[in-house]
Amino acid sequence: MFELVQITENCYYIQSPAKIGLVKLNGQDVCLIDSGNDKDAGRKIRQHLDANGWNLTAIYNTHSNADHIGGNRYLQAQTGCSIYAPGIDCAFTRHTVLEPSFLYGGYPCKDLRHKFLMAQDSDAQELTRECLPEGFDIIPLPGHFFDMVGFRTPDDVVYLADCLSSKETLDKYQIGFIYDIGAYLDTLEKVKTMQARAFVPSHAACSEDVTELAQYNIDKVLEIADKITEICREPLCFESILQRLFSDYGLSMNFEQYVLVGSTVRSYLAWLKDTGKVKVLFENSMLLWERT
Repeated sequence: MFELVQITENCYYIQSPAKIGLVKLNGQDVCLIDSGNDKDAGRKIRQHLDANGWNLTAIYNTHSNADHIGGNRYLQAQTGCSIYAPGIDCAFTRHTVLEPSFLYGGYPCKDLRHKFLMAQDSDAQELTRECLPEGFDIIPLPGHFFDMVGFRTPDDVVYLADCLSSKETLDKYQIGFIYDIGAYLDTLEKVKTMQARAFVPSHAACSEDVTELAQYNIDKVLEIADKITEICREPLCFESILQRLFSDYGLSMNFEQYVLVGSTVRSYLAWLKDTGKVKVLFENSMLLWERT
């Protein structure tokens, strides 16, 4: 874990639970794409920087999930680097209590205020094209999180953030976190047709072709949508729908999984309602979901 893997002359990634991109800008200066999940990840990154005599100029966060921004604060304090994050995710990076609050739908109890859902705040600036190194492109990848982006480097390496999960991850966990189902499907269709010298998804293997994996992710989303629609053949409240999904997919319930999967299921229900596949009923002061 935390091995430095070279892809091209200037592009690398650091193997970690969420891959960390590293790009050489010249002989000495480098930038990071994300920073890992905590201070310890930041220390491991710092070891690579010191071993190679590299100067960290900036961290470009793809989005604000804790496993992508957890090393920000440590590395900024150690190196003085700038930090950039896109759109709404910039606010979440600066005020990280927003993530567990958003997931829970209220003030998060202590069970949710830990490093896996709430990184340390960091002094991030909003990501714009003007703050990118020469030759870099921003790739909008909405869906998984609010304003998630990827990056294409001058070496034609594309860092894809969290828009793809490996087959192994999907088969094990089934319901991956998604904020906006419609936007996520559109992003996957876009990614499916992309070409690059190499693709670096945060949670799947580096590859020269992601077409098959993108389709696998699409198929899994549509499978879960159909599953939820079938569950709603009779009017059910949200908690009953969530219970059925955990039972049918053999998932283990804890507070973290409750908010992550629960938030995603709410997003599925919103998308299914907006596309006319389910409707809502209010009975006995309870909101019920039913397929149309």
